[in-house]
Amino acid sequence: MARTKNREYQQVLSPAYTFSRRWKMGGYIRLSKEDLKKALNGKDDSNSVKNQRDLLNDFYRKYQEEFESITEYVDDGHTGTDSDREAFQQLLADVMSRKIDCVVVKDLSRFARNYSDAGSLIDNLFVQMGVRFISLAENVDSYKDPDSVSSIIVPITNVMNDQYCYQTSKKIRQVFDYKRRNGQYIGSNPPFGYVKDAKDRHHLVIDLDAAEIVRLIFSLLLKGTSKRGISFYLNEHGIPSPSVYKLEKGMTVSNKPDGNTLWSGRMIHTILTNPMYTGDLVQGRFRVKSYKVHQIETVPEEEWVRVADTHEAIIDKATFEKVQELLLRDTRTSPQGRTVHLFSGFLKCADCGRAVTRCSGKNNVYYACATYKSRSRNACTMHSISHARLEAAVLYAIRQQVHLAVSYSEVIAQINSAPIKKNQSFRLDDTIHAKERELAKVTRYKQSLYQDWKDGEITQQEYRDMKATYDRQINEVSDVLARLTAERAELANGVDKEHPALVAFKKYQNIDALSRELLIELVDHIKVYENGNISVKFKFADQLRRIAEYIDVNTAESPAWAV
Repeated sequence: MARTKNREYQQVLSPAYTFSRRWKMGGYIRLSKEDLKKALNGKDDSNSVKNQRDLLNDFYRKYQEEFESITEYVDDGHTGTDSDREAFQQLLADVMSRKIDCVVVKDLSRFARNYSDAGSLIDNLFVQMGVRFISLAENVDSYKDPDSVSSIIVPITNVMNDQYCYQTSKKIRQVFDYKRRNGQYIGSNPPFGYVKDAKDRHHLVIDLDAAEIVRLIFSLLLKGTSKRGISFYLNEHGIPSPSVYKLEKGMTVSNKPDGNTLWSGRMIHTILTNPMYTGDLVQGRFRVKSYKVHQIETVPEEEWVRVADTHEAIIDKATFEKVQELLLRDTRTSPQGRTVHLFSGFLKCADCGRAVTRCSGKNNVYYACATYKSRSRNACTMHSISHARLEAAVLYAIRQQVHLAVSYSEVIAQINSAPIKKNQSFRLDDTIHAKERELAKVTRYKQSLYQDWKDGEITQQEYRDMKATYDRQINEVSDVLARLTAERAELANGVDKEHPALVAFKKYQNIDALSRELLIELVDHIKVYENGNISVKFKFADQLRRIAEYIDVNTAESPAWAV
């Protein structure tokens, strides 16, 4: 019965295929980007649109008695692996609606380079729809010679076309990857603030006017303006957005503005997070999924191609890193949406570790634990502190740290001017030796585990659990050893009074008020305790501790000049 039903089904679809002698021809023409470049360079015009059109029209005139009409479908500058080609989709739509019942192409590669798509259409859909398919180069004609469609030449040709695309895509990716790793810019449109060098299109140079706008954006964020506030500022001051700026300068833009020519928070975020402003070439952040699937996907950051110092920086690396750290913080804006609150993103509850949030009363601003305020009053306590008290306490702590940095600089200047400097810390040496012994002991324990398991002294699960414990201990001790070794190496090299950690604090001598920029540069986070006390975790804490070690080593036995 199944065979009878199938025969009846074919008979329903076959009248147009069997009896029609006047076909509605659809001539499909495709020119890829590579073919277009060859034609423009005069290297190969065999696949040009004109050439294909002439061949199809010549075929139509030669066999005009077989056709009642001809419709042309042209995809200019589209790869054959892309099934979303506009004219190609229109061709299929007209096939489905019976507007055409004969598809003619110069060769199979013009129709599709995707093996699966070509085979599915030619062998299945066109046969079922009673559509005649003709490929001039391969002498394929599904009506006059049905066996030509099923012959080995068609699938082999389709496979070869598919492989051609695969190999071409692979070679192009290899060339692009080579250029990226050699510090050559291969993008079409440089980041806002840069233009391509007139002498070398793979090198970027600064666009002075646009670079000033980029610097302004970074500066405003560091001063406490939100991304939304920055966009308002730029729009209110008539500063053109990147697309408008490029159009005004006669530059090429990837997406022309569709009525919306204003700055937005998304544009600001894109600029603030682009590492290329530091002078490093960072490419390969996005890629096409495959030569068949032309969807853009984001590449994990560890796979980006980075080449340092390939072009002049607009933003120095320290400022850029400062901004990235700031963007990771919880930086809620004020009700007006223009500025970020002074302590936003810096406050933590000393007990539950969650953020301490800003609250406003009638005439009072205070801070309270987010867990207590928003989740559960049984999970944590209020940890409340007024804004005035918090600001005064943080300012005092920073002043003390600044005073310490100034004192360290003075002592280091005296140490470095002395005839002999000590660069060996017995405390550090003893600690390092102790950690090395601990690491050796844990490593021996781990190595003996396997034999204990094989001898039946421990179970397999015990072996796995103990091995995981020893692996964790080895990693922890190794990390401590690496830090102590770096500390000893820094001590051996000595410390300069202009050490970056000291300079960072010394430039804030005689401060009388806090600013957002100051907190960003000096403070890592601030813990708020239930009794209203605070503790400030400063940046450069490890460097300052090593500086203190250097001073201790060189002042312990030098009372004549020590302070």
